[in-house]
Amino acid sequence: MQGRRLARECVLKGLYAQEITRDRMESVIEDIMERENLRKEFREFCHDLTLDTHVHAEELDEIIKSRSEHWEFGRIAMLDRLILRIAICELLYYDDIPPKVSISEAIEIAKMYSTENSGSFVNGILDAVLQDLKQQGRVFTE
Repeated sequence: MQGRRLARECVLKGLYAQEITRDRMESVIEDIMERENLRKEFREFCHDLTLDTHVHAEELDEIIKSRSEHWEFGRIAMLDRLILRIAICELLYYDDIPPKVSISEAIEIAKMYSTENSGSFVNGILDAVLQDLKQQGRVFTE
């Protein structure tokens, strides 16, 4: 498998590793890049998305909290939280990626890496977040 899906999976692995180890993010990214076989353009995407998601984590978490009304934030599975951060980061900071693509990719990655109900959970949160961001004029879709 190649492309942005694999890059997104690498982003998830890097963010997860950093959450567990608390190592410097640049070190974690270097380690992931050594282990993964990504083409150059996808390595750049992986690097940038990992850093952007990490740097904006607090903002992304606030957005997640605003739409996870029936869930205590600390009880959201770590992988689901990281997948949501990645997708919302794409929605906000990657205008070249259609929002539906970011959401679809997040759902598929959640199904692969997290619990049996994670795809539905991620879908519900991201659909609500997308509507909020559209209303706020922060995301534009066709």
